[in-house]
Amino acid sequence: MRDSIRRLKQRVAKLAIAVMFGCSASQAMAAWPSDQPINMIIAYAPGGGTDIVARSLVPFIERHLGDGAKINILNRPGAGGGIGFAAIANAAADGYTIGFINTPPIITIPIERQAAWTLSSFDYLGNIVDDPGTFCVHQDSPIKSLAELQAFAKSNPKKVTVGSTGVGSDDHLAMLMFERAAGVALTHVPFKGSSETRTAITGKHITVAAINVGEALQYLKSGSPLRCLGQMTAQRMSMAPDWPTFKEQGFAFEMASLRGIAAPRGLPSTVRERLARAIERAANDPMFKDAAERAFAPVRFLAPNAYEAEIRAGDSQFRQLWKDMPWTDR
Repeated sequence: MRDSIRRLKQRVAKLAIAVMFGCSASQAMAAWPSDQPINMIIAYAPGGGTDIVARSLVPFIERHLGDGAKINILNRPGAGGGIGFAAIANAAADGYTIGFINTPPIITIPIERQAAWTLSSFDYLGNIVDDPGTFCVHQDSPIKSLAELQAFAKSNPKKVTVGSTGVGSDDHLAMLMFERAAGVALTHVPFKGSSETRTAITGKHITVAAINVGEALQYLKSGSPLRCLGQMTAQRMSMAPDWPTFKEQGFAFEMASLRGIAAPRGLPSTVRERLARAIERAANDPMFKDAAERAFAPVRFLAPNAYEAEIRAGDSQFRQLWKDMPWTDR
């Protein structure tokens, strides 16, 4: 908070000096973003899906912003994403703090508990990725399908441990939906990011890693000893054509994570428009799309209004889910 206040004071001082020397406030803002770096906050640990996408995207945003723009990535993991999301929401709305926000936790955390933000705390700048969920086990596991996972869990109540990126995450909600559909009891193990979940499943410290398809494909490519049991999509993705959907296996639910960019609510209109334009151009840049494909990140760009509309629709859906099936850390 002190850093935010300091940055705001610096901006006010610059504007005052500009006015003293006959410049307008809008002329002073024209220095943005070349007068200092922009911080991009990632609410999860380094090496996870969001972090990988962010590091791939940043050079393209810098390029399309121009004027020597520099973006620093700051990882702020913890509380299922809550620490990083709060840092974005409560920063100065001056264009020098942006960050990735992830569904569902950006929506579900304020539903389940007191949070330092609401959905009105953000200026939505564009969605980048839409990555569906999957369950993976260690390749040494005897479990080779969801039916076998169900049978094992029924024979061993609460013995199946499921790693996720936190309470209310898409991973956690997928676990709860599988519990209900399969009639089993599982044990939740929250981590600060999917990279920690990968470490846990690689070391055989958990039974199941609840992660996203793109992340799982990245980890498999890097040699992680995983076996993925399906994908939580309506139809098989071209990235994983051999993985059956959960619905094909008799578990008719879907779950995915949007990963997009937002800033504190109240950006100057010129800054907001310039950021949104640069992010759109970056997301549609052929070189970024190639990098995203190599990283198995399913790109789905949504412009600011469409992105906010999708977030708001998700809020209605998850509030109804909370009434029907409150999620808890258990």
